[in-house]
Amino acid sequence: MSVEETILRRRSVRDFHQYDLSNEQLSQLLFAAQGITDSTYKFRSAPSAGALYPITVYLARKDGLFRYVPTENKLIQISDQDKRPSLVRGALAQSFIKDAPVVMILAANFKVTQEKFGPRAFRYVFSEIGHIAENVHLQAVALGLGSLPVGSFWDDVIKSTLNLPEDQDPLYLIPIGYPRT
Repeated sequence: MSVEETILRRRSVRDFHQYDLSNEQLSQLLFAAQGITDSTYKFRSAPSAGALYPITVYLARKDGLFRYVPTENKLIQISDQDKRPSLVRGALAQSFIKDAPVVMILAANFKVTQEKFGPRAFRYVFSEIGHIAENVHLQAVALGLGSLPVGSFWDDVIKSTLNLPEDQDPLYLIPIGYPRT
C-alpha cells in the first residue's frame, strides 16, 4: 500500500475486534514508532531534535505491560497485569481503550531535551511525539489495523497506573487493533 493510500484510509477507530495482533504486526508498529534506521548512528524512524530520543514506548496488552528498547529491538515485560482497564479510568472512561488488543503509550523525558535546547525543548518533544504517532497510525492502516490518538487523560493517574519513572510524562495513548467497521 502506498503512503498516499494509507493517508487516505487513516481514520480514528473506536470499535475493535478482540483478535490479538501477531508478533510481526507488533514489530512493524514498534519499528514505525522508534525503530533503528541507521546502524552506525542509531537514528530512528521518527526525527528527534539533536537525535536525543526522549520518548519511551510502552505497550499494554492483556498479558501485561511492556517497554520497547529500540537499540535492542525487544520488549521488556514490566508487569504481568492487564493495565488497559485502569487506563480507561485514567482516560476519562473512554472504554474503547480496554477493547483494543494493544494500547501503545508514548511517554517523554523533557529533561533530556531541555538540557540541550532549554525552553524550546517542549516544542521539539511535542513535534517528535506527533511524528511518532503519525508513523504508528499509518503503519496500522498498512497492516489492516485501526488506531486512535488519545490525549485526554489524567496524567497522574496514567503515570501511576503504569508506574512510570519520575522523569517520564505520558503524552499519548494509542489503542490499536482490528476495526469492527
